[in-house]
This record gives sequence, C-alpha cells and structure tokens, in this order.
Amino acid sequence: MRIYLPATWPMLARTVSTGVFEPLGGTAFALTPKLRESYVSGDDEELEYAALTEAARASLRLLAVEFGLGEDGTPPRRVVVAADTEDVTLRPDLDDGAVRVAGPVPVAKIAAVHVDLPEAEHAVRQAAGAVDKADLGDLDAEFLVGEAEDFELAWYAPSELPFLVELG
Repeated sequence: MRIYLPATWPMLARTVSTGVFEPLGGTAFALTPKLRESYVSGDDEELEYAALTEAARASLRLLAVEFGLGEDGTPPRRVVVAADTEDVTLRPDLDDGAVRVAGPVPVAKIAAVHVDLPEAEHAVRQAAGAVDKADLGDLDAEFLVGEAEDFELAWYAPSELPFLVELG
C-alpha cells in the first residue's frame, strides 16, 4: 500500500542520518476504503493525490508545532514522504484517509519525497500559523491554508534525499 507520511525538514535530516523515517505518532495517509467512499468520482490516481494532500496539510500542523516551539531554523516547507508498506492499520476514527504505521519506515521502502519549493515558504509559514483555526472553520484561516495548498509539491527520488537535505 502506498502511504503518505507528513514530515518536516528536520525529520528528513534524521532520516538521512539514521536510514529510517520515524512517523510522528505513526500517522500516515493512504487510499483507504473510507477515503474512496467519500468521493463521488475519481480514479485511483486522483484519490492517491487526495491522500497526499491530507498528508501535506498534516505537515502544516507539524510545522505549526515546530514554529511554536521556537524552531526558527526549520524551513517553512511542507514535506510528505511517500512509502510502500503493508504494515498499516486503518484509522476510521480520524480522517477518511488516515492510517497508522506500525513503526519506523526504512529508506528502502520510500518511493518518493514531496517538498515545497522556496517560493512557497511565505505562504506555508502563514498557513502553519492558521491551520488549527482553519480546521475549526475559520474562513480567513482556510484562505491562508488554501494559499499554501495552491503551491504544488516538488517530487524527489529517494536517492536524491541526501542532496535535498544538504541543499536545504
């Protein structure tokens, strides 16, 4: 199963140094039966993109925590790690596409890394500060989150991960 793991730049750096990705709380997103049911139409590729988008929004939540803790060195970029594993449990109590990963994900299972480009940083920083309010229905906050989500995430192969982190 292809899963999408929300992350931040420091989490990528740890992945490069340890050889495993440690998902915070084991949370990931995937094309689950509940996610499929929540859409009237769409092929698998479109629904996979929906799961990726949910992971990108979760990345905003992680950034909000890091910024709140004074982690000013964290680049304001959404990060999503795509991996292939069958070691997941469905989480119908959370979002439609939420799953729980049983433990660390080895780099060998990573299929791709999706990251914002530098031009998205201003919008991502604003969205990270507004994502909680957006989740509660604040329309101004949702607008800020939408501004960040208008930026497409760049795709990187797993072999590019060390270079990506070094350039960051």
